[in-house]
Amino acid sequence: MSAIQFVAITTTMARYYQMGGADANGQTPETHVSDGDGVPCRHCLQNVKAGSKYLVLSHRPFPAPQPYAETGPIFLHAEECERYQEPAEMPEMFRENDDYILRGYSCQDRIVYGTGGVIGTKEILSRAGQLLRRDDVAYVHMRSARNNCFQCRIEFA
Repeated sequence: MSAIQFVAITTTMARYYQMGGADANGQTPETHVSDGDGVPCRHCLQNVKAGSKYLVLSHRPFPAPQPYAETGPIFLHAEECERYQEPAEMPEMFRENDDYILRGYSCQDRIVYGTGGVIGTKEILSRAGQLLRRDDVAYVHMRSARNNCFQCRIEFA
């Protein structure tokens, strides 16, 4: 059985946004100050601490626009942070919620129908492994079960 890894957005992409690069909607990311509650950075996969600046921006976690390339809001530290190193263990910040949406995508970056569902946090590793063992699933997106916001990509190490 292969190890699963949680994949954060790339450092190149994070730095681009942190330097004011246009988001998926062509807009400059908004800067806000965290109250310390529910502001998960998609680069370091840690919550932005209270009093720290963060960015809100539209992100498309796909290589190119196409009908299945969902675009949505994400948070990111406004200052540089270290990228999450993708160990098989689920990042601590994801353990704070009861459930997430997991959805499989093909190597053509298309949703694989029948793979999406709201999964309890304790079942994420198991369900992601089941999906990734399918021949038609290249990777899995983990998304907020409440708002459908992209959290991270899950794939085999």
